[in-house]
Amino acid sequence: MKLDKHWETVYNAAKAVVNPKKISEQMCSGGVGAAVITKQGNIYTGVCIDTDCSLGMCAERNAISTMITNGEFEIEMVVAVDKKGNVLPPCGACREFMLQLKNSSDIKVLVDNKGTVVKLRDLVPYSYS
Repeated sequence: MKLDKHWETVYNAAKAVVNPKKISEQMCSGGVGAAVITKQGNIYTGVCIDTDCSLGMCAERNAISTMITNGEFEIEMVVAVDKKGNVLPPCGACREFMLQLKNSSDIKVLVDNKGTVVKLRDLVPYSYS
């Protein structure tokens, strides 16, 4: 995959946090890592948390939660990767969650290992917002 330096930084940040762990008989985490870079240039990361009862959280929303906790609200770009480094496009819940953020329709999303980048608005043409 050939990425420009900016995307490579975000991709590597997401890949760096992937670390699958079994937390309990009903919970595991870290099979997917995500990174967002904000309009201010800061990078926030998160991992998925999977539970047997489906109350887990995706890596993208964990990264965004950390961003919000740190007082930032605008994403420039986002990427999620699995333990093999494969890029994963955001699920529907993550797409809609991101669209609720300020100035969100222009968020750039890396969607595959070919380096395909799309705007969030193109992934959710009929969003709730």
